[in-house]
Amino acid sequence: MTVPKAKAEIAVYVHWPFCKAKCPYCDFNSHVRHEPVDANSFAEALARELASFAHHLVNRKVASVFFGGGTPSLMPPAAVARVLDAISSIWEFDSGAEVTLEANPTSAEAKNFRGYFAAGVNRLSVGIQALNDADLKALGRQHTAAEALNAFDIASRIFPRVSFDMIYARPNQGLAQWRAELSEALKVQQGHMSLYQLTIEEGTRYHDLHRIGALAVPDEETSAGLFEITQELTEACGLEAYEVSNYASPGNESRHNLIYWRYGDYLGVGPGAHSRIGLINGERLAIATERHPETWRKLVASQGHGSVEQTVLSPADQGLEMLMMGLRLREGISTGRFHRLTGKRLDESTITFYAGEDLLIYERDLGRLRATPKGRRVLNSLISALAIPG
Repeated sequence: MTVPKAKAEIAVYVHWPFCKAKCPYCDFNSHVRHEPVDANSFAEALARELASFAHHLVNRKVASVFFGGGTPSLMPPAAVARVLDAISSIWEFDSGAEVTLEANPTSAEAKNFRGYFAAGVNRLSVGIQALNDADLKALGRQHTAAEALNAFDIASRIFPRVSFDMIYARPNQGLAQWRAELSEALKVQQGHMSLYQLTIEEGTRYHDLHRIGALAVPDEETSAGLFEITQELTEACGLEAYEVSNYASPGNESRHNLIYWRYGDYLGVGPGAHSRIGLINGERLAIATERHPETWRKLVASQGHGSVEQTVLSPADQGLEMLMMGLRLREGISTGRFHRLTGKRLDESTITFYAGEDLLIYERDLGRLRATPKGRRVLNSLISALAIPG
């Protein structure tokens, strides 16, 4: 008797590229349209693109779905339902599948929360970003602090799991201000917080302002202090820093993002989405889709998908990506899996050196390598030192 092979897990990312306005710090693939967006047409295109992968991804079960953007909370609930129906018609959902939608906390968007829950969303990631109106305005946000807290309260009464998302190290932000603001947020969070340290990304309005000296951001010492406050206050509230910018009480970690960080398989659909898919022959395929929304939709109409680039990743590429993702996690990476992916072993003299600098911890008996809290502050340097040459 032949035992059926277990279905391998996969995560699905759905990119909704439209926003009401472009935030000055954002370098995501987001677009402002002054004419109404045909949400039904885009939802149908997403469904068609999903279907184009059915023959590539057989014997799979969906562990998580994540609606990101852009601003997914501008999607009508019916469009969300259409996409989830398309996914379930192709693949089986795991019994504990997580379905997350990123939401802005404006009053208009909060009105759709119950509709998203009815469509099948069971986790909301709420982009609060700041709890004072002056900073929200500077960040280009469309909501007030009071509106944000009200929307989060609504979300926490509808969804079994919610994330309270904020940005710190903002222009002119001091230690006392962040301590007070984060303390207020911790009183209402529901088990998960994404707390991102602002980075000035090329191609953004903030980058242009910073380049000409018109934007003051915290210096290195202040940024380190802000990070330390974040660790201190979240830990005191029982939230573990399970990833560089993510904090959760036990069991409330983002299941979808853990698949990324653990270098699992994920399929991305929509304009500018990316995929990493393990093939039957052991190779790993990287796929990128067209970034421009209307061009992407035309490609889907003509060829069934919006893919514009497909690359088989070399063993060295896979090793580098595994390091980049896995060392962000508190749990680190499996050195045995790294060896299986690359055919090579990590250099023990390099590991020993950085362990001596309190940047890495190597648990040889468990076959695990992880960065210390100090090491996660300088991950780029660690990854460069550990990466296997191509």
